[in-house]
Amino acid sequence: MTASIASTAKLIAAEHRDGKAFHALEGVRDLAAAYQVQKVYLGEVIGADRIAGYKIGLTSQKMQAMCGIDHPISGAVFGRRVMNSGAKVRIADYHHLGLEFEICARLGRDLAPRKTPYTRDEAGKAVDAVCAAIELVDDRHADYAVLDCRSVVADNAWNAGVILGSFVEPPSTLDDVVGVAYQDGVEIGRGKGADALGHPFEPLAWLANHLGMQGEGLKKGDIVMTGSIVTTRFPQAAFSYRFDVSGLGSVEVSGT
Repeated sequence: MTASIASTAKLIAAEHRDGKAFHALEGVRDLAAAYQVQKVYLGEVIGADRIAGYKIGLTSQKMQAMCGIDHPISGAVFGRRVMNSGAKVRIADYHHLGLEFEICARLGRDLAPRKTPYTRDEAGKAVDAVCAAIELVDDRHADYAVLDCRSVVADNAWNAGVILGSFVEPPSTLDDVVGVAYQDGVEIGRGKGADALGHPFEPLAWLANHLGMQGEGLKKGDIVMTGSIVTTRFPQAAFSYRFDVSGLGSVEVSGT
C-alpha cells in the first residue's frame, strides 16, 4: 500500500466526519487505485462491525445517465447499516440522503475466486432468495455535472445503508418483474428487473468476477444490491417511500 492510498483513505474518513462536500480526489489515477483506497477507507471506519454484503451501482441506463458513468461500480455494506422494511431514518444523520430502488439477492453458497469468469446463470444458481430493497446513499452534495467515477468508488460508492423487504425464492423470470416506487402514496417511478444490465444476476456475476480479480469472493449469506431501476430520490423533508416489486413483495422506509 502506497502512502498516497493510505492518506487518501484517511482524508475521506475525515471529510465524512467534518461534513465536507464530495469532490474529485487527487492522486487516484485509475479504478484499480480507487478500489484500493476504498478497501483502506473501509478499514478506517468499520470498527468492530462486519461486511454483510455489497452494493452494485450504475447498472441501469437511467442511473448511468444520471451520473455520466457507463459501467457498474461496487461498494461494501456494513452489518450495522442493514435494516428491515419499516425502518425510520433521520435526514439530519446524513450529509445528503438519497434513496435508490433495487432488487437484493442473498447468496445461498459461496462464489469463490477462480480463473474463469462466472456467467449470469452460474451466479444466479448461487442465490437462494431475493427481495425488494431500498438503498440509502449519501452523495455529500456531489456535483453530477463533473462527477469523477474514481472518487465515487474510493468513497465506497456512497453506500449509507440498505432497507430490505422479506426474502422469497427467486422467480424464474426475474428480468420481467416490475418495480414501482411511491412517495407518500404517489407513484414516482418504475422499472423492470431487466433494467439492471438485462437481468439482476448479470451485475451479480460482474461483482463475483470483479472481486475474484482481487483474490476475494462472495460468501454464503452475503447480500448484494443489484442496482437501482428507478432514478435516485433526494428527500428534503419528512417522507415515506414504498417500493413494490411484482412477485417479490414490498419494502418501506420513512424519515424525518
